[in-house]
Amino acid sequence: MKLNLISCALTALALASSGAVSAQDRLYDNSFPLSDVTLLDSPFRHAMDLNVDVLLQYDTDRLLAPYLKAAGLTPKGESFSCWDGLDGHIGGHYLSALAIHYAATGNEALKERMDYMLGQLAMCAVARGDGYVGGVPGGDDLWTALRGGDESKIWNYWVPWYNVHKMYAGLRDSWVYAGSKVGRNLFLGMCDWGIDVISNLSDERMEAMLGNEFGGMNEVYADAYAMTGDQKYLDAARRFTHHWLYDSMLAGVDNLDNKHANTQVPKVVGFQRVAEIADDADYAKASEFFWNTVVYNRSLSIGGNSRREHFASASDAKSYVDDREGPESCNTNNMLKLTEGLFRMSPEARYADFYERALYNHILSTQHPHHGGYVYFTSARPGHYRVYSQPNSAMWCCVGTGMENHGKYGQFIYTHNGDSLRVNLFIPSVLDWKEKGIKLTQRNNYPVEGVSEFTINTPEAKHFSLLLRHPGWCDAVTVKVNGKPVKTFSKPSSYIALDREWRDGDVVTLDMPMKVTVEELPNLPSYVSILRGPVVLGARLEGIAPTPRIVADDSRWAHIAGGELVSVFDTPLLIGDRGKLLKKLRAMQPVGNGEFAFKVPGLFSDKWADIVLEPFYNIHDTRYMIYWLSMTPGQYKNYMAKARKDEEMRLALDRRTVDAVNTGEQQPEADHFMEHKSSSSGNYNGEPWRDASNGGYFSYKMKTSGADNLLLRVRYWGNESGNRDFDICIDDKVLASENTSGKWKKDEFVDQEYAIPSEFISGKDFVTVKFQSKKNNVAGGIFHVRLIRPEK
Repeated sequence: MKLNLISCALTALALASSGAVSAQDRLYDNSFPLSDVTLLDSPFRHAMDLNVDVLLQYDTDRLLAPYLKAAGLTPKGESFSCWDGLDGHIGGHYLSALAIHYAATGNEALKERMDYMLGQLAMCAVARGDGYVGGVPGGDDLWTALRGGDESKIWNYWVPWYNVHKMYAGLRDSWVYAGSKVGRNLFLGMCDWGIDVISNLSDERMEAMLGNEFGGMNEVYADAYAMTGDQKYLDAARRFTHHWLYDSMLAGVDNLDNKHANTQVPKVVGFQRVAEIADDADYAKASEFFWNTVVYNRSLSIGGNSRREHFASASDAKSYVDDREGPESCNTNNMLKLTEGLFRMSPEARYADFYERALYNHILSTQHPHHGGYVYFTSARPGHYRVYSQPNSAMWCCVGTGMENHGKYGQFIYTHNGDSLRVNLFIPSVLDWKEKGIKLTQRNNYPVEGVSEFTINTPEAKHFSLLLRHPGWCDAVTVKVNGKPVKTFSKPSSYIALDREWRDGDVVTLDMPMKVTVEELPNLPSYVSILRGPVVLGARLEGIAPTPRIVADDSRWAHIAGGELVSVFDTPLLIGDRGKLLKKLRAMQPVGNGEFAFKVPGLFSDKWADIVLEPFYNIHDTRYMIYWLSMTPGQYKNYMAKARKDEEMRLALDRRTVDAVNTGEQQPEADHFMEHKSSSSGNYNGEPWRDASNGGYFSYKMKTSGADNLLLRVRYWGNESGNRDFDICIDDKVLASENTSGKWKKDEFVDQEYAIPSEFISGKDFVTVKFQSKKNNVAGGIFHVRLIRPEK
């Protein structure tokens, strides 16, 4: 009987919607449906086709397991084990990826999987009866508390709204890209569920709740409003405005130092959607300020941002080239969404310039070109490397966005507005502009060459304006129509308008001479990247040091390239006058026949004379360079005298380190299963800290790698005051009682080491390190925690 009821409910769910297959251009009014843009042979086409093969390797029933569990139904497969506590987030990404890639390729196997997932999710919705389609482990206790107006329980979960946001987005995308009526109704049902959950939260408690990462919840509610016109959804989108960020961005104040980057970017994607849908000037202003701040002040040459998932302060810029954990793929995925949105509101070439930079150098580079694995961190450290995921393992957030990335390459190549067609990207492709009865074919060998050719096919003469981007990296361009030069008046980072009556077979040629430039690391001019046109040129450093485990396993920290760090002084350096170095670079010589690779005679020392510069997106399975230490000989001599010893000490400590936690930073603490009570965190002198007060505590699960002779190394500020008496425990055994108040009396950081008795750790792969405050005292602040081996 229950199965019959579910069957009837599913039929009603499917029939009740007015969704349409062409939903993409309805929600994003300047875009073409992905199905109307066919990629031709290029690295992007290869990446998309490969990603289809990868997506079809995933076990759909295992991805669905969290949702069936939450609905009280029996799963057909086991949940994936990696990243416990985030069970459910990948399923939503996967649903988006299936819809996106189906729209882009027409592959029916993808649609069959999407429809199967939606059918199973619809069963979950019917079984629950409240519209919820999520997989947050133990989530019902939280949702009940929120309905009661109490947000405090959210801190007992790992980013639950972020988790469910992925399913919101997956359901929406099943309609937007693939026209699924079931997906549309499930999406709106879940929107109604969410409104009910937050209905009793006061504005104050709502703001407190939004301190916990929530993805782009404001974006999906704005989309629900765009789909239905129902005011309640726009009201909900505004309720998901985190005023800590919004108010600062609106006032033109950058408060992003040491903040978790991918927590902030999706919020601003939502700000932009509210601005666009509601024509709200304040939300537009806040979104624009954030984009300018991140793109121009906080992004690396590849278009990515952050290190250790956090925005660095200007004073800590060197951490970008010191740390293993460089820009995170998810951040760039979301920055591209924000860029598309701002471009819809104001189609300026500077948005497309950034989009191109990030697409070629970061997004394209994060897929392995053979097995299709996804990258989490792209290290900017000279001489480091990257690791890749594999199907049905390593369910990182960047696996989720990676699933989506490579199907959307056709989304921003062309946009339209009335009778105007903009060419934003130079990716070989065919556009079928059905509304106008026009086909446009773009062919090129870009970015090897800076020439792109556009052929127009139309059964009858058509008048429209063709706008070609004059890239910001190109000084001057040449335009020809049917082989004849056309006078144009354009400057870098603008559009060239060709407004005329077009006939079948007309050919437009755009010639953009490639220019070689160097670009300094933000706030650290002694490190530079080398670019040719929009493409970052890197170099392989094969054999410079071992490169362990390129393909990640399912272990907790496998997304981090944890192998040995190489001293920057053992990598190629650019020592010389910057102007002379640039002159040599601009005389680079091609390697081989038609390869996109170059040698630069006389640029490097003899040891590195054979270095080959090539697009970073082609470099995989090896250590590499994308940032180079660049100084005059005199600057380098002075720098080396001070920095080499510091570098050697840093690397020596890294080699001794078994495990480490950057206290006060979201992802490292989550990775180490932090538990806490009466604990707070912040930043001081550019470094994050955590403490606990009045009997409170915080703890981390840290790996020992089976060692029984370790030290605990803790960083403190050397001039603390007040009551700071606390215990440091290993698996609830007191390792040391500490009091840091007035202990060192110096205004600098102090690293204290505590020997761990072998009986505390012998035979254990992990231990729990706990900082327990005493009554009326504070434990900390603790600025860093590290398990290390003794010096040899």
